[in-house]
Amino acid sequence: MSKVITGISMSLDGFVTGPNVTRERQLGDGGEVLHRWLHEPDPRDTELLTGMRGGAGSIVMGRRSYDLAEGDGGWGDGGPAGPAPCFVLTHNPPAPETVRAPSVFTFVTDGIHSAVERAKAVAGGKAVAVHGASAAQQCLAAGLLDEIQIHLAPVLLGGGTRLFEHLGGRFLLERAEVVDSPNATHLRFRVIR
Repeated sequence: MSKVITGISMSLDGFVTGPNVTRERQLGDGGEVLHRWLHEPDPRDTELLTGMRGGAGSIVMGRRSYDLAEGDGGWGDGGPAGPAPCFVLTHNPPAPETVRAPSVFTFVTDGIHSAVERAKAVAGGKAVAVHGASAAQQCLAAGLLDEIQIHLAPVLLGGGTRLFEHLGGRFLLERAEVVDSPNATHLRFRVIR
């Protein structure tokens, strides 16, 4: 059975982007520091990233994340994990002829439960990766999230998109792993149900 996992870089004050997110600046003002561990990796970051690659069998993401990157062809002919199927949560799917990689992107209009169910069905036993703050919040609130991976950057952004803003309740977590590097503290938690 596929696990449902979100993995995201976050500032110490809880932001996954800086303020003023645009297509040109998808991490907002000052947000590029959140991904320093990806672009200037320490050997511990590289080892962690190598272990994460290839682990996703499918992706669930929000429409905003899709629009930000797809608008400038940011994913080319694939998605955030190459050819892995991506299920995009939306109320208004784009016209089929405008989707750059229709074999990768499926637009789901009937909610998070449907998106996760569909993603699990094609994941081939690999993880369902949840991409973006809104999709992660929806999965957690719906009781669908198995694991949270936070790549905690040593920065206070002071504004932007919060990861844990609209949860609708309290959630208990079990710490499963901590990997420390100069660029990030990588935290892995299991969601206790």
